Amino acid sequence: MIHVYYGNGKGKTTAAMGLAIRAAGHGRSVIVVQFLKNSPTGEEQSLAKFPNIRLLRGKAGGFSMTDEEKAATKEIHNSNLKCACESVFGGTCELLVLDEGMDALRKGLLDEELLKKLIFTCTGAEIVITGHQPVAWLLDSADYVTEMKKVKHPFDKGIGARQGIEY
Repeated sequence: MIHVYYGNGKGKTTAAMGLAIRAAGHGRSVIVVQFLKNSPTGEEQSLAKFPNIRLLRGKAGGFSMTDEEKAATKEIHNSNLKCACESVFGGTCELLVLDEGMDALRKGLLDEELLKKLIFTCTGAEIVITGHQPVAWLLDSADYVTEMKKVKHPFDKGIGARQGIEY
């Protein structure tokens, strides 16, 4: 089944990682692909403790990227997605998490046809995709759709991201 977690509220990645940990705890093989992330995070350290969770991530450049960094990032993202697809279609992945996949797609940093092939032809794995703005065809294809809506956040008061809470 396909799960979509989207919105401007906190909790999309947290929900996806919680599902990954739950699946791993039941002995399922899990791949987490993190798009648009290359900084160290708490979830990266936590997932490394599970032998049946594989993490693929990376991006070239920082928050704002040059055209060359965007091209390199798209190459990294597509390579990671292809690797995950091989595992899904090869039967060695039971849960695939595509963290920030919708944002990478919207920014033109992920091959949409490759993602569509995965979503429309995958029958052997549960797939979770997160992002801020939903993509219509993903919403239509999804079995679970959860919107995370921000009502209030410390960032609104000028409080920055805190280690162990936001990253």
